[in-house]
Amino acid sequence: MKRRMIVTGMAAAAVAAGLYRFTDLLVRHYPPTPYDDLLTRLTNREQAVKLGAQVGGSFNAASQAAQLRTELGDKSLGQVAASDIAGGRMVEVGGWIVPRTVAQLSALAAKA
Repeated sequence: MKRRMIVTGMAAAAVAAGLYRFTDLLVRHYPPTPYDDLLTRLTNREQAVKLGAQVGGSFNAASQAAQLRTELGDKSLGQVAASDIAGGRMVEVGGWIVPRTVAQLSALAAKA
């Protein structure tokens, strides 16, 4: 009886690992980009892509990514967004008023 429990447990672990790795049921998996160090800070990348698609104007992904890396540093996105709000650095995107850093990061997600 003990061997059956071990084999059953190992099979269940293999199924769970497969679900985790090869499906988006538990965790979202995205194709790799050169900006993954920045995009991992987004809580919901799908919604950020929708918001970023509405950002107007010219957009150079490489220069924006470099600027975001210096602004974010080791701070969280929430801390930088709060700093943007306190400093009045807000932009209008698709009828929403959002912190500039959130808009830039969303635009980068849409372009990547």
